[in-house]
Amino acid sequence: MPVWLRTIISVCIVVVFSAFFYWFFVRPYAYRWKPCEGRKGYGVCMPFGYNVHGIDISHHQGSVDWMQLISHKTSDFPLHFVFMKATEGGDHSDDTFPFNFDQARRYGFIRGAYHFFSPKTDPNKQADFFIRTVQLTAGDLPPVLDVENIGKSTPEDLKVAVKTWLDRIEEHYGVKPILYTSYKFKTRYLNDSIFNAYPYWIAHYYVDSVKYEGAWRFWQHTDAGRVIGINEEVDLNVFNGTLDELLGMTLR
Repeated sequence: MPVWLRTIISVCIVVVFSAFFYWFFVRPYAYRWKPCEGRKGYGVCMPFGYNVHGIDISHHQGSVDWMQLISHKTSDFPLHFVFMKATEGGDHSDDTFPFNFDQARRYGFIRGAYHFFSPKTDPNKQADFFIRTVQLTAGDLPPVLDVENIGKSTPEDLKVAVKTWLDRIEEHYGVKPILYTSYKFKTRYLNDSIFNAYPYWIAHYYVDSVKYEGAWRFWQHTDAGRVIGINEEVDLNVFNGTLDELLGMTLR
């Protein structure tokens, strides 16, 4: 092999490896290390211009100390709402949900529940499972559908399945569900006007502002928050509006 060809190959390998290392190991932490200009809270740079903050939790956060958690209701970035994972697929429930859902109401948080969607399971079965598990009452946020993977479905089949779940849930609870998915996933697989009618909760990390051009209500801006009362890192969110507008979204 000629020396010049070996040199080109070596340079290409170094470039590819450097790009891989930066994207997966440096980039996520670089955002955390950047100057926060007085906006640091919960161990990360907080988005500018938002006053209504919240978290979302599941069994991954372990046992939550709600007595400690309420101290954040009067912090520089007060926590007002908590979303909790309730169900996944057609038969898997989050074992921390019943306790956390009860405690969120007890300690005065605006609470919500979400379902993690499985593209391989019948959407009506998934919706009915969520309905059996989650009893929403006045003051609760609308139910949430968390869509993160397409599995072996085609994009069209996924759209039909997601819409089926949303329709069944709306029929039961009498309110439009919230649709949660990442900026890239929605753009790639759920970029359809029929889904724009649902309040959008966007997951978009390591950016200073939301790049999505459509309407959105919640922004999950990091998965690396540190909150007193929770031992593990937790997702942090902001609401795109005032506290009164958030309360206006809740069930009557």
